[in-house]
Amino acid sequence: MWARTLEISNGKGGTVAVTCVVAREIGAPKDGKPVEWRLLTNRAAPTLEDAIELIDWYRARWKIEMYFNILKNGCKVEALQLSAIDRIERALALFMIVAWRVAYLMRAGRTWPHLDAALFFDPDEIRGAYLLSKKPQKGEPPSLNEVLRLIAQLGGFLGRKSDGEPGVKTIWQGLQRIMDVATLL
Repeated sequence: MWARTLEISNGKGGTVAVTCVVAREIGAPKDGKPVEWRLLTNRAAPTLEDAIELIDWYRARWKIEMYFNILKNGCKVEALQLSAIDRIERALALFMIVAWRVAYLMRAGRTWPHLDAALFFDPDEIRGAYLLSKKPQKGEPPSLNEVLRLIAQLGGFLGRKSDGEPGVKTIWQGLQRIMDVATLL
């Protein structure tokens, strides 16, 4: 990794100072090409710690983009067309919690798949997942991964070996179906 200050054109006949940070993946798989990031920023990075902080900010960008993707496409906040600011604030407060939960469930399912699903889901949500998927619930408490995969399958996740773990879209779509059933239980 290295960082260097550069002067680039500002598009108006002048220049602007930027910091270019280049970071390369260490320990990449032998059959793959190492990932290399080239970041341009208006922040200075005179020390290694400063450059690492910039890279950490960039890495957080994906989580932020995923969160706003859930708000926009999953919760459809742009389609609300609310006319009063107090209504918009209340709706956003609710949908921000929903978006956080979907993103958190996806990350938790990948990080702690063997935890008890009851730590993350209401009993009616777990029952609803089994009912809609038409699978019997075993005697022992189900794991987070087991319930999350059932929910994601209701949202279109196929669950093949090569598919990896469920993403936010299949989780939010499956949760919508689960909520409909959970309210009836």
